[in-house]
Amino acid sequence: MPTPEAGPIGPSSKATRIIALGALFAVAVLPARAASHGYAVLYNFTDGNDGGYSQAGLIQDRAGNLYGTTHLGGVNNAGTVFQVAPDGTETVLYAFADGSDGGYPTAGLVRDRAGNLYGTTYGGGSGYGVVFELAPDGTETVLHSFTGGGDGANPLAGLVADKAGNLFGTTTYGGPAGDGTVFEVDTKDVESVLYAFTGGADQANPVASLIADSAGNLYGTTCSGLRGQYGTVFKVSKKGSFTTLHIFNGTEEGDCLQAALFLDSAGTLYGTTTYAGTGGAGTVFSLAKDGTETVLYPFTGGKDGGYPVTNLVQDKSGNFYGTTEGGGANGGGVNGPGVVFKLTKDGTESALYEFKGGNDGANPEAGLISGKGKVLYGTARNAGEAGAGVVFKLKE
Repeated sequence: MPTPEAGPIGPSSKATRIIALGALFAVAVLPARAASHGYAVLYNFTDGNDGGYSQAGLIQDRAGNLYGTTHLGGVNNAGTVFQVAPDGTETVLYAFADGSDGGYPTAGLVRDRAGNLYGTTYGGGSGYGVVFELAPDGTETVLHSFTGGGDGANPLAGLVADKAGNLFGTTTYGGPAGDGTVFEVDTKDVESVLYAFTGGADQANPVASLIADSAGNLYGTTCSGLRGQYGTVFKVSKKGSFTTLHIFNGTEEGDCLQAALFLDSAGTLYGTTTYAGTGGAGTVFSLAKDGTETVLYPFTGGKDGGYPVTNLVQDKSGNFYGTTEGGGANGGGVNGPGVVFKLTKDGTESALYEFKGGNDGANPEAGLISGKGKVLYGTARNAGEAGAGVVFKLKE
């Protein structure tokens, strides 16, 4: 799949949308890294006009600029779209007003070759969130405003696009049963529901972004613990044919999937569960084409981290990298500040960085990307100098 391109500053062109999923598909394969470690905060959010409490992954252009969203802050305290330059300078590209323009984004962005950004907000619009486009000159256009009815409501996830420029995503609520949807917004800005969850065998409430295979099939996850269910991995064709690939048991397999998946060239899916597993603090798992689920690592909530809500990225050697929201030696358990972790092909897990919950940040909810110089970039939702989260980089 193509990666985000810097692109010239120019008019919006939906035909130039590329396949990318927040931070995931922009950098699906990471380069191998050296053995030394180095952590640095690139930017401290203040929860003022600059934004605060980012829950989203990042994308990066060819010049090394990072792009993301904050859930709060901005001039209207309804979240922002921001850019952080390689020297750490932060620029707010758009501040949401929680009106018709949307508000409170939780997910990452898609960037096309013309420099236009696409994303979702959890609130605003008609009160149920929007799909938006942000031009390089800062002009925001609402492509769809969710009504809370059959079209869906309150997207927590970002978008993925096909080569034609059609956008695909999930809503956590809405649809005929109120249990969420998989939706498409085409290049004419017409929204259609590909699948509506029923809360039955298909379970409910997707919170993660989708990924796509080369045939255009979409893969996603659900987190349905409120119904005594434990989450699924599912597949939806572009025509709306739905298949449940695996139902989690809420015990050793894990419970509640809140992150996007990773798909390798052999067709194996990889992901994380936030809860359960034999260590009680979530898992990293693989899912074969035949539906066989294998736990690759069960988190304990201690020094190794715990409670991941992140997607995974993989280097050329087959090692995975991600973050956990909790755990860590500096305050274990569900209330810990979290870690950045590495999982080798043989199942050995190591914490590459353990957050202290101080100026370095705490509780990363988003995945990682790899930029120039073999450096990992990410966001931590909390702590930092002003207590409103950070953008960080880490070189292994």
